[in-house]
Amino acid sequence: MNIRDCQEVACASDLRIFEAHLVHFANDADFRFMTGALILEGTDGSVKSLSFGNIPDAFRLTFESDERGRRDPVMHRLKRLRVPFAYDQSMYVAEGSADVWEAQAEYGFKTGIALTLYSGPGKYFIIGVDRETSLPDEAPKLTRLMADLHLFAAHAQVAAWRLLEPAARCVGELPRLSARELEILKWTGEGKSAWAVGQILNTSEHNVNYHLRAVMTKLAVASKHQAAAKARALGLL
Repeated sequence: MNIRDCQEVACASDLRIFEAHLVHFANDADFRFMTGALILEGTDGSVKSLSFGNIPDAFRLTFESDERGRRDPVMHRLKRLRVPFAYDQSMYVAEGSADVWEAQAEYGFKTGIALTLYSGPGKYFIIGVDRETSLPDEAPKLTRLMADLHLFAAHAQVAAWRLLEPAARCVGELPRLSARELEILKWTGEGKSAWAVGQILNTSEHNVNYHLRAVMTKLAVASKHQAAAKARALGLL
């Protein structure tokens, strides 16, 4: 790992660039996925979280579900450990959660390394890398992977809190966007013009712009691109 990777992720100017640095680090270490979350615990006992990373859209709802969190042995360890640890199918089988592993393995989440960093009172930063192939058997190689992730995570959390904490604090008070608004926002976030979105959704450019203006008002932003970025940060997309 190059120390420049750490410096660049810490200075990421927006969520898209932040996640691109995460994926670049993971891929360089021969991992397909880099995922994580910010966790905020309120003094009233409430817990708010916001996930990030290259989670497949088809797996996102399952990945973020409370049921998975309750049964996933990796999540159990993340709650009590503050050092990197490795996991694979055997951990899930040993703790009676083989079906949880099988559900995520379908998307390539078979084995990996994860850790939690304590970021202050009631604040935790979770991050992990996943892949389909086994982790190294040689202790020095595995130790190096864990050390690299730990160092990278220390820098990544700087950007994560700066970029995502405001959105995480708003969880539970999210604006209500219609299915049509979300559909238009998704294509807009992928760089499509209002005309192109209209062609894809078989509607007029005027109608697309009407919905985008409504979304911008609900999200309190000044442009459609800011709307797409904020919706993604809030977990709406």
